[in-house]
Amino acid sequence: MKPLFVLVISFVLVALVLGLFRKENNFPLVGRTAMTIMLVFTAIGHFMYAEGMQAMIPDLIPFKKELVLFTGIIEVIFAIALLLPKYQVMTGWALIVFLVLVLPANINAAVENINYQTGENNGNGLNYLWFRVPLQVLFIIWVYLSAIRSSKSIQFKARN
Repeated sequence: MKPLFVLVISFVLVALVLGLFRKENNFPLVGRTAMTIMLVFTAIGHFMYAEGMQAMIPDLIPFKKELVLFTGIIEVIFAIALLLPKYQVMTGWALIVFLVLVLPANINAAVENINYQTGENNGNGLNYLWFRVPLQVLFIIWVYLSAIRSSKSIQFKARN
């Protein structure tokens, strides 16, 4: 739930700032910037709650702590690269793949009632999936629209 709040609030604030100071409505840039802020926010969680997040990873996957820290670093790299026009499309596709790949850990956490902050079995449970899975789909659509599709329309306009 927190990442959604960060994403939406960031979107509104960045849109206001760009509108006030630059007098422009570049919604794809606003969308990428909001996603960047959200990714940095979630990456911080990977470092603050690394012990708890390890419990989210299915047992058959080794090197859990290293994987949690690695995915936090990857999120920071995605956050930076989303704002670099030269890399935004490639980053968008890579981020979509990443979002699909981490969904099983979120599903596992819900099935096992894992609290990602503590690693204990007092999390939100299966009902959380009714929110988490659509949220992951929203993130994927958000990335597609702000990083990939927006780039195609810019390239099309440049050719004409």
